[in-house]
Amino acid sequence: MKKKRPSLQDVADRVGVTKMTVSRFLRNPEQVSEALRVKIARELDSLNYIPNRAPDILSNATSHAIGVLLPSLTNQVFAQVIRGIESVTDKYGYQTMLAHYGYQAEKEEERLISLLSYNIDGLILAERTHTPKTVKMLETAGIPVVEIMDSVSPCFDSAVGLDNIEASRKMVSEMIHRGCKRIIYLGARQDERTLMRLQGYEQAMQEAGLPIGHVMTPKSSSYSLGTELLHEARKQYPDLDGLYCTNDDIAIGAIFECQRMGIAVPEQIAISGFHGHDVGQVMTPRLASIFTPRDEMGQQAADLLLKRMKGKIARGQVIDVGFRIITGESI
Repeated sequence: MKKKRPSLQDVADRVGVTKMTVSRFLRNPEQVSEALRVKIARELDSLNYIPNRAPDILSNATSHAIGVLLPSLTNQVFAQVIRGIESVTDKYGYQTMLAHYGYQAEKEEERLISLLSYNIDGLILAERTHTPKTVKMLETAGIPVVEIMDSVSPCFDSAVGLDNIEASRKMVSEMIHRGCKRIIYLGARQDERTLMRLQGYEQAMQEAGLPIGHVMTPKSSSYSLGTELLHEARKQYPDLDGLYCTNDDIAIGAIFECQRMGIAVPEQIAISGFHGHDVGQVMTPRLASIFTPRDEMGQQAADLLLKRMKGKIARGQVIDVGFRIITGESI
């Protein structure tokens, strides 16, 4: 069951004004005196007040909608997660309200406030790291929350994902087993999953007693970025014989550039990615990657959220959907 969220009347009572005065402030702060503006704003923040765009008559009812907050809507990974989510929500008559925030925690906060204002019944998030205000808003809203993409980090409520660290450790260990001695990690965005994969890479290299090296960028992943990072890695580490990439886009871009330059893959440079996208499995050489079940992750997340919303299970549930190493032909 949802918690009762702070109402306009709650704010008004604490300030000592009418509900209409608070409503007037929210519509246009200039309509109330400066002294009142300061008091109302302070109490709104203190109560973690969330605007309600649903009709008043529905404010204590269910909206039959869930919110889905993702860092990107163009990334193929999240497109497949959405497909998995909606395969479940459609079956049970729930509407999904999507928003994205470009990997920016402050923008996630803004998008969350907007979604919560529509009185959604549950929420699916793609990150574990949130601003303090985002966490307060989630606590105030009192609705079930499922965080996806990771099964290891502590979660706010419940989680569905995989162990990014262990997946990376296993792939890099496989590259080492096949003879690589100087593997360099290529990372983009530097979001929490990129850093987890870096951690898994470092574990494997340290276990084998091999030197660590990486090239990181805050830029968005793309095939062309893979080209750029390949050149930078060869400049910084001229003795490299392997590249472990944070995703398939970077790995594929690096392979294409190696082919253009006449560098044999995997004979001269072994290259692997993450996620196991279809495009990597039809190219030559077939890309070594870590297959992640995105559709299943979306389905499990939606199913778990609906069960939480109906009170069938308690918070604290964590589901690991696992991963599979695809050795391909590029390592």
